[in-house]
Amino acid sequence: MSRKGKIFLVLTALLLVVSAFLGGCSSSKQPASSSNSSGKQLAIGIVLPTKDEPRWIQDETRFQDALKDTPYAAEILFSQGDPAKEKANVETLLSKGIKVLILCPHDANAAAASAEAAKKAGVKVISYDRLILNTDAVDYYVTFDSVQVGQQQGQYLVDHATGKGNPLYLYAGALSDNNSFLFFQGAWEVLQPKIADGTFVIANSDKANALKDKKDLTRQEMADIIGQITTNWDFNTAKNLAQANLAKAPKDLKGNVFILAPNDGTARSIADTFAADPDIKSYVITGQDAEKPSIQYIIDGKQSMTVFKDVRILVKDAINVALTYLKGGTPESTKTYNNGVKDVPSKPSPVQVVDKNNVKQVLIDSGYYKESDFKWSK
Repeated sequence: MSRKGKIFLVLTALLLVVSAFLGGCSSSKQPASSSNSSGKQLAIGIVLPTKDEPRWIQDETRFQDALKDTPYAAEILFSQGDPAKEKANVETLLSKGIKVLILCPHDANAAAASAEAAKKAGVKVISYDRLILNTDAVDYYVTFDSVQVGQQQGQYLVDHATGKGNPLYLYAGALSDNNSFLFFQGAWEVLQPKIADGTFVIANSDKANALKDKKDLTRQEMADIIGQITTNWDFNTAKNLAQANLAKAPKDLKGNVFILAPNDGTARSIADTFAADPDIKSYVITGQDAEKPSIQYIIDGKQSMTVFKDVRILVKDAINVALTYLKGGTPESTKTYNNGVKDVPSKPSPVQVVDKNNVKQVLIDSGYYKESDFKWSK
């Protein structure tokens, strides 16, 4: 072999050795899947439904704040209303070695597969805000009392109604969300007696009218009604449905009306639609979540109320449950929710009605929002 050939072989061998050495160093310096740049152990995975609704951005911020004082890190992913992406998010978090999964499902039934994958990996599953249905893989349910939310919405409408024959427009969330049923159940329990005695006249659901004398509805009966009045938690769907309802409604079902809107985003869309109808003299409309745009609507008199669900409390509850599991303990439970397969333990967080009369006291004085976040009428 020539001198040049020998030199080439030696250099090649040296390069291979150096490459292998550097590769080994690089691998040893890679952060473990159970830690992040803060040095904290990545133990908690959080999956939220979408970034397109202000409510879930609130939750993301509150989770980030709540985790600062814990020894653990968490990764937060959004599913953007797609069950397939939700499942992929869960698989990503499992591959990183999480020990606790906090999952708010987009579709309560479809999320069962993700919960079961987590359980198979030995991960504790906390169903967050919405209950994951038809699986025994859910360990705990962190939620507000959704039936109470609906009851407070219904009671607000009842408290502001006088006389008989008040037009009542009903709207609900998505059929795929178990909370939609709980919200509607609570509202119906309060509204039904006032529908039966003629205080309210249902304007936009013949299914609900057919059941006006029945206080305790079956799930199928609620599904039949929600199928007619669903907004699918979508602003445009809510707007289009409200427009269709008003186009069909006779004048005697307009005038001074009452509107059960399921949450703040849909409430704003529905309120704007009703306000644009010249035959609507006034409206009382419900909401929930205390979103900033809806608080401004309440201040301006364009939305009547919201049910304030202090996300700080819900997030704190979720983190406390996760920490209890990470320490090998069992979280406190005061109530169970049946998901179709098992009774899931829970300790519902409190809720509160907010309207123009107490908005400053509840939301500003408590530090939830800043006064400068809003424009106040003089």
